[in-house]
Amino acid sequence: MRWERGRRSDNVEDRRRSGGGMRLGGLSGGTIVFALLASYFLGVDPMTMLGILTRVQVGGPMMESGSSEPIDDQGRDFVRAILGDTEDTWSELFAKGGHQYQPPRLVLFNGMVRSACGGASAASGPFYCPADQQAYLDLSFFDEMKQRLGGGGDFAEAYVIAHEIGHHVQTLLGTTAEVDSARRGGQDVRGAEGLLVRQELQADCLAGVWAHHAQQRHQWLEPGDVEEALATATAIGDDRLQRQSGGAVVPDAFTHGSAEQRVAWFRQGFEAGALERCDTFAERNL
Repeated sequence: MRWERGRRSDNVEDRRRSGGGMRLGGLSGGTIVFALLASYFLGVDPMTMLGILTRVQVGGPMMESGSSEPIDDQGRDFVRAILGDTEDTWSELFAKGGHQYQPPRLVLFNGMVRSACGGASAASGPFYCPADQQAYLDLSFFDEMKQRLGGGGDFAEAYVIAHEIGHHVQTLLGTTAEVDSARRGGQDVRGAEGLLVRQELQADCLAGVWAHHAQQRHQWLEPGDVEEALATATAIGDDRLQRQSGGAVVPDAFTHGSAEQRVAWFRQGFEAGALERCDTFAERNL
């Protein structure tokens, strides 16, 4: 992927520290990876899990270390390029509909971070907080994605970022508020056909819409790039992750959709390049 062609966004806030940022004293890498898989893909609260594991294994508090200087590296440059291009895409598409796109801020962090949605850790994986309209990313997630989940590559990483920005688009369009309203009203939003899965699959489709327009602007995709993204979408399907964890596939516990669904909806967005083709909520069969 020739991502260097992308315009750099000024909406990246680097909260990383050269000394490592927030860290969990004594927790092993394997423990944090376990929490990452359980929380981000299976819907378990990562802060609760890590708090328990910290007390059990260490008996000590979470600690902060490092200087206040941001880290100016290729990872930050990559994120700025991808975020800038999502801004260009959604600004153009919103304008066509007579609306103005309000870009989110993307926060880079190491280890631990606080958002308007509460505290979070690297084990949360990338996430979007509608309360402050910011996306959060610990770049170490990309290493875990390559080493443990069977996905990876620069376009796959761009897909992950674009998925979180898709959640911002949903917030601006009112979709997030509608799902939250249904949940507060007592509706069960979980499961393979539930609103949460539909929301996540729509974000996959919106990531595909971005990729479609980015390719038209830059012709920056290289052979194998799309396959990287599709392989990553497959690797992080709920069914695939449940099998990897040693359990049976339980559709009622799905939070993001199956591997097949995630691939299909990303591909639909990528091929169509149109927001209206991403209405997962209107589909009877996902």
